[in-house]
Amino acid sequence: METITLKCPVTIKAKVTDDLKKHLAAEIQENIKKADLELQQIEFHAKRLMAEQARQDAQGLIAVRQQIDGEKQKRIDFKNHLLDKLKETAQLELGSEIVQGTLDRIVELKVGDDLPKLMNAEILLEDGKVLAFRN
Repeated sequence: METITLKCPVTIKAKVTDDLKKHLAAEIQENIKKADLELQQIEFHAKRLMAEQARQDAQGLIAVRQQIDGEKQKRIDFKNHLLDKLKETAQLELGSEIVQGTLDRIVELKVGDDLPKLMNAEILLEDGKVLAFRN
């Protein structure tokens, strides 16, 4: 066997610009709105479920309330996490680089190739445009 084909990760990084900060903040704010909407829906459904449970079996009321409170707490925790991310986004320094994710690429590996160099590939973006390829 002379070569082998591998699937390797490529790190996608973005150079922080005003536009990127605005885009990230807008995404986070949209997710915060969704979390708020989910909380409102949970509260709306909770009232109906609690009334229904009270008519059927008052003993199960505590279990239903605990389940509802658990779901609400998940959304509240997620919203608090998003608020922290929003603060972090506001504090990003212009010109710094942040990781935005990874993609896979297919690499043909031959005897003598530098595997760590191939495995540490990066793509640097600035406002969505490719700025550089790095190894």
